[in-house]
Amino acid sequence: MLHAVVMSGGSGTRFWPRSRKSRPKQLLALAGKKSMIRETVDRVRPWIAEEQTWVVTNKRQSSATAEELPEIPKTQILVEPQGRNTAPCIGLAAVALLEKDPEAMMLVMPADHVIGPKEKFEAAVLMAVETIEQDPEKFVLFGVPPNYPSTGFGYIERGEPIDGAPEGVYEVASFREKPVQKVAEEYLAKGSFYWNCGIFVWRADKILAALKRFEPEMHERLQKIKPSFETPQWHNQLQIEFPLMRSVSIDVGVLEKAATDEAGRNVAVIEAPFEWDDLGSWQSLPRRFEQDEEGNTVQGHYCGLETKNCIISSQDDHLIATIGVEDLIIVHTPDATLVARKDDENAIRQLIEKLGENDYGKYL
Repeated sequence: MLHAVVMSGGSGTRFWPRSRKSRPKQLLALAGKKSMIRETVDRVRPWIAEEQTWVVTNKRQSSATAEELPEIPKTQILVEPQGRNTAPCIGLAAVALLEKDPEAMMLVMPADHVIGPKEKFEAAVLMAVETIEQDPEKFVLFGVPPNYPSTGFGYIERGEPIDGAPEGVYEVASFREKPVQKVAEEYLAKGSFYWNCGIFVWRADKILAALKRFEPEMHERLQKIKPSFETPQWHNQLQIEFPLMRSVSIDVGVLEKAATDEAGRNVAVIEAPFEWDDLGSWQSLPRRFEQDEEGNTVQGHYCGLETKNCIISSQDDHLIATIGVEDLIIVHTPDATLVARKDDENAIRQLIEKLGENDYGKYL
């Protein structure tokens, strides 16, 4: 049976001050009227039921996540005691859901992506399911055809079509890290490179077997946790074992190795037929919303003169007014206001660190 696993432990620091540790971007309505995690769960209805939906989050966000998704059984909201990247997150989910369904297949999704339309997403997932039913060893990824030379996404290089698989399923030739501008332009021109959107489909037992091969210490700790699922010892076992796991992504820990493994290259990619965007920062909003005639992207109440190419966000009835500025991010919340250059995405992370160092932690 197909299960949805939603990864929802991120802090969303690049959307500060809207995004906070206790209510990060996946719990906010940044791309529509619903929160991003609500959109993610609704996207797989009705073809994946609540009883087959799992969420992995952290202690600080667990209560808000449960409130946002009241239909999800409490035992299926898995709470990491400490963030350890996507490989331990996915391993934990696989261990838990296999206790309920030994034949489980996992659709793994981040909680904060924008995807549409739902019908095309469903069709792509069902193609992945068909691929795995034909070859249970396969790990299936989705590659998004790039429409501009992004330096903010990792890339997947498409290989040859896979014999016997549905049309449009390819071997993964290689994974590439976020490139510099010139290399991103080369990837776009070649036409055989996709954005890695971080959405996966595979059998739960097979991803655990891959962790056993490529991350044996992590697998050993997951096995120590496994017997305590849905028992009073679950929380304690997580506290002991999970923080000791290597912090590594599933791409680096498993998929890059499995794609070049001489014992069997089991990683496949499907060219995504759906629209996709990773709202990673304030700079991504102009891709999702219309701009005014001066190139400004505006959320909330705003009035300005001689203001160009700004991203402006206000909450409640607060009015933002500007005169003679351009290429800025201006964000107002009830207790914090950000004014920043639009071209320096990493500066917000540096600011977050400085806030913590200067006893402004309550604003994080």
